[in-house]
Amino acid sequence: MTPTPTLSETRQRVERTGQSHLLAFWETLDEARRASLLESIAGLPLEHLPAMLAQAATLAKPAAADIRPVRPYLRTHPEAARYRAIGEDLVRRGKVAAFLVAGGQGTRLGWRGPKGTYPATPVAGKPLFRVFAEQILAAERRWNVRIPWFVMTSEANHHDTERFFEDNRWFGRPRGDTMLFAQGMVPSVSLDGKVLLEHAWQPALNPDGHGGALKALRTAGALEHMQASGIEHLCYFQVDNPNVHVIDPMFLGLHVAAPDSSAEMSSKSVLKRDVTEKVGVFVKAPRLTVLEYSDAPREVAEARDPDGQITYGEGSIAIHAIGVEFIRRLTDHPLGSVLPWHRAIKKVPFVDPATGAAVDPKDANAVKLECFVFDALLEAQGPIVLRTDRVEEFAPIKNASGEDSPATSKAIQVERAVRWLREAGIDVPVHANGQPDCTVEISPLTASGPEDLRRSPPPKPLPRGGEALI
Repeated sequence: MTPTPTLSETRQRVERTGQSHLLAFWETLDEARRASLLESIAGLPLEHLPAMLAQAATLAKPAAADIRPVRPYLRTHPEAARYRAIGEDLVRRGKVAAFLVAGGQGTRLGWRGPKGTYPATPVAGKPLFRVFAEQILAAERRWNVRIPWFVMTSEANHHDTERFFEDNRWFGRPRGDTMLFAQGMVPSVSLDGKVLLEHAWQPALNPDGHGGALKALRTAGALEHMQASGIEHLCYFQVDNPNVHVIDPMFLGLHVAAPDSSAEMSSKSVLKRDVTEKVGVFVKAPRLTVLEYSDAPREVAEARDPDGQITYGEGSIAIHAIGVEFIRRLTDHPLGSVLPWHRAIKKVPFVDPATGAAVDPKDANAVKLECFVFDALLEAQGPIVLRTDRVEEFAPIKNASGEDSPATSKAIQVERAVRWLREAGIDVPVHANGQPDCTVEISPLTASGPEDLRRSPPPKPLPRGGEALI
């Protein structure tokens, strides 16, 4: 472990980088806060900060003339069974791990605690963490293998997340098969390039974005652990989507064996509901990338094919397969990652180093930097996209009400469960209008699709007008 620089060394460094104000309150601090401040400053990328800010300020957006549609793979591909078999073999040989990004809090949902602890399912009210853990456990049982699970938290929720896993006895999996670690932080900077002070003893920091997940894997020692364990590919997903297939053999098979894939990074998409849906879309510009909805030129966002389909309709749902060696290459960099920095101009409260007064600005006063995991596609050779079904794999919980809320997510979860039951030939009670007359939840430990239900159907008929947990 590198020792924390001394006061003299730190003073020279902040003077050299134009950040002397970080020590403005030194004489007023007790020993504990002095030690905390020195440690915090040691972790700041002060030497690189001007370049980071300049790069973010000049980040180019693709012009409409340079943007082309993406041709995704489909689950109906003629060789789908072969790709699935390849993916299953990869899992069975212990080459695959799960990687969950779970740094968010449930504040927008009115929930106190990490978002992964939110009760998300329609009947049992299982928390999101349990939904994912049971999927991994089911995959381990199916293929007789141990699947490591890496979970990136944040400084805000790391201890609460760890306690939740402990209280739930790691969801029936060996403690050593789950690794929790916090994502990185970057300084919030004034519009003239000065690191803001949140307190006299603490710089203002913000999370470095989901793109920071790759750097965090390396910093936490997870990459080293993977390589020692023979893990070659990660199944990346985010915490707000209970319908994700954490381990998807067909997707993994395409990732490693599709003729135009390098097995570095692959992604899933769903067709946008309409041109106004606020999701980024996969495009070629000229390399494969995700065009955020806020950056899409109007003629691109609203374009339609002759048959009326949305031309740029492959919506990103934050599900990827990523090669471990590719992550190592991306993170072999002085700043921990080659991914570009994006900036947002925000209001950030701070302590005025001249007066010591706490300032709550009325207008945006700061730059927050973050990076996005999908920007890794720009560095990948031969990245591919698999279009999946929205009901099958996208039921996000983002808002307290309205679109992408707990209510809409539960409705989609029930719709998928009913679909699986019907495909398995199992009767589902219906209203006179043909809609299901029951609320159904299928545990990941019971089935990962209709084929499992065909082999082991529910022992009792589904209750009309009631709830069923299968």
